[in-house]
Amino acid sequence: MSSHSGQQRSTMPQSVTLGVENIGGIDETEVTLHRGVTALTGRNATNRTSLLQAIMAALGSDNASLKADADSGHVTLEVGDESYDRTLERRNGTIVTEGDPYLEDSELADLFAFLLENNEARRAVARGDDLRDIIMRPVDTDAIRTEISRTEQEKRDIDQRLDELDDLSAKLPDLEQKRTRLTGEIEELREELSEATDRVEEAEAGVEETREDKDELDAKLDELQETRSELERVRRRIDTERESIDALEDEREELADELEDTPERPVDKIDQLETEIDQLQNEKEALTAEISQLQSTIQFNEERLDAARGTADASESSGGDLTDQLLPDSETVECWTCGSSVAREQIETTIEQLRSTRQERLDERSEISSSLRDARSELSDLRDRRQELERTRNKLDNIDEEIDERRERIEEYESRRDELTDEIEALEAAVEQLEEDVQDDLLDQHKEVNELEFELERLEGNRDDVEERIESIEERLEQREELEQRREAVAEELTELRTRIDRIEADAVEEFNEHMEQVLDVLGYENLDRIWIDRTEQEVREGRRKVSKSSFDLKIVRSTDHGAAYEDDITHLSESEREVTGLVFALAGYLVHDVHQTVPFMLLDSLEAIDSDRIAALIEYFEEHVPYLVVALLEEDAAAVETPHERVTEI
Repeated sequence: MSSHSGQQRSTMPQSVTLGVENIGGIDETEVTLHRGVTALTGRNATNRTSLLQAIMAALGSDNASLKADADSGHVTLEVGDESYDRTLERRNGTIVTEGDPYLEDSELADLFAFLLENNEARRAVARGDDLRDIIMRPVDTDAIRTEISRTEQEKRDIDQRLDELDDLSAKLPDLEQKRTRLTGEIEELREELSEATDRVEEAEAGVEETREDKDELDAKLDELQETRSELERVRRRIDTERESIDALEDEREELADELEDTPERPVDKIDQLETEIDQLQNEKEALTAEISQLQSTIQFNEERLDAARGTADASESSGGDLTDQLLPDSETVECWTCGSSVAREQIETTIEQLRSTRQERLDERSEISSSLRDARSELSDLRDRRQELERTRNKLDNIDEEIDERRERIEEYESRRDELTDEIEALEAAVEQLEEDVQDDLLDQHKEVNELEFELERLEGNRDDVEERIESIEERLEQREELEQRREAVAEELTELRTRIDRIEADAVEEFNEHMEQVLDVLGYENLDRIWIDRTEQEVREGRRKVSKSSFDLKIVRSTDHGAAYEDDITHLSESEREVTGLVFALAGYLVHDVHQTVPFMLLDSLEAIDSDRIAALIEYFEEHVPYLVVALLEEDAAAVETPHERVTEI
């Protein structure tokens, strides 16, 4: 996600330097932040939140605002020998950010590291939002599903190849038995041929005959044997080709049936889905941009109200006009766009409307994300089926071509067979003619030897074919171990992919429950026994289909003064208890997504609802998990922090 994903906590320097110009309420400042805890201390409206925004901007977040009277601002973060710059510029009523921030993508940090008042993870607990959605938002579930589909296809291909090897392995015993039988027949035939050859030699030694006729007869017999051998080889080739054609036709029939059973998926449906996905993605990006802009606007107006409130407090403490003290509702705020005075109540109403609009846009984005997942899943299925159809059609085309080629070879072999048959008939006639010139017994013996030699050659040819087939099968079977190992690796990969989402959810719940229990024990809230997340599965509808989806239910148990336990809900928690719960939930996300490996900072603000001693204990607890913890504190809250820390009082 970030160019700094490999930067581990142990390699971070002991301090970093931040330069700020025209961010929030800051004109210009430079601050050094040290490892461990840095407390930004002071009264309200002293630019502590603005400094936190500047840190966020340097790290890559867009949730920062420009100074009201400035058209551009700038932040610089120096980390060791590296320097990161960010420029904010007001263009056409919006703030545009440019430069080289620490993070390429700040989504994780915005959710789980930048814990200002309006942080989504903190507020999700107080509002009763879907906590699972917050935790799982950084996880690209669509990419995981696509990878699952690809891995499943690879596993099916490997299984098919293993099935083919099983079929070949089943043929080996019969082939080996056939080879053994042929070897026995060959040995017997060789002995018989040896005996027949000895008889011919004995007969030739005792018979006087015309040497010329004998030589001619021998030549004709040799030629006859060679021609018969060639004819047998041609016949075997014809049989082999026909067997191959039969096997290919069977395979073609199976593929044709498979093709017929697979419904055709129109290309225009795929094009339609691709267009729909592009439109949905554009809508989602537009909503994301609008949500970010709304958040910036809300945050800026809240800061203006805080600044005005700080001014009013200062006036009151200095003994301002009695009428002003009696009529606080008439307080006005200077509009940052036109310079006129606007009633605080009107600005607060506008902020509430903006918050409502932002929540509506969040809901719309969630619905679009659901439709986007469905469309991508359907598109992936259609593409897989189309590829499968194309592979099947290609196989059919290849089989047809191979069948045509083998039929052409059969025609050539059959033509050659006919030629050899004619030659054999002519040779047999010539041999018969010579029989009259050679002694019948000797001729019969020569003929017997010739036939035995022909039969021996035929058997040896058959055995060679069988051995070649056995060798081919054994070579293919050598791939089995490698295929089985790959299948095991693919199966493990598939299991990991299928359980990845479930594992992240389970880890998040475990982290929250463990840290919530420890924090409650440290902070010591009276009659608050336990707060935990209960993770359950339920069937829900997402777009066009029903899926099994996890639900994170926040559970609360209190006890009465008499020690009786009872279950409570979030609406009955005090503001302090809600804030602590939201912070612990954000910490769980920080840990389960290993955010410290990406950005070693955590920023805390708006802790006033929590009492000083508990703030101190909470900071001490968080400091164990974060390299750089920067906290905005009131002076009285900072005084309660016993953990060794740096303080920044002038901004």
